[in-house]
Amino acid sequence: MTQPSFETDRLLLRPFRPEDGPEVERLAGVREIAEMTLTVPHPYPVGHAVEWIATHEPGFAAGEGAIFAVVRRSDGALVGAIGLDVVAAHRRAELGYWIGVPYWGRGFATEAAGEIVRYGFADLGLNRIHAAHFADNLRSRRVLLKLGFHPEGVAEQHDLRFGRFRDVVWYGLTRDVYSRTTVHPDPD
Repeated sequence: MTQPSFETDRLLLRPFRPEDGPEVERLAGVREIAEMTLTVPHPYPVGHAVEWIATHEPGFAAGEGAIFAVVRRSDGALVGAIGLDVVAAHRRAELGYWIGVPYWGRGFATEAAGEIVRYGFADLGLNRIHAAHFADNLRSRRVLLKLGFHPEGVAEQHDLRFGRFRDVVWYGLTRDVYSRTTVHPDPD
């Protein structure tokens, strides 16, 4: 099975390609992105993005998740990444994303995440999607609340990042809540 692509009003969500590697390294390689994520390296090693991209297709084929390039439809610019890390046995996934600093404040994270949450529930048959962010990442907080996620707790000093312990805020959204609270377009 091939990983799908999706279009939203302003975005194309598609599988990453090896040629996206240099732009991933440029966008994700800034300190502001690494500071708000647990796994994005800083400095970002040259060639690491192509290695990361090479893991996507096998991971999708194994049912472990789907990672998408977030691309602006108007000009084809790569603006970030978004994905679901799936635990199929429990029909749940963790939502993760980053948007490049030049594209902050434009609603791209909310738009992309809304589509990926829809995909998770409607196409993958997930029952639950959860997400987390460092407590000081108020941008991610706003995105998750807009999408109907509810806070489930704070893990104090949960992660060590760049030499300091960071509090992590956890959020969840179930299929039932999503179905009751999300306006779905009429298919006709």
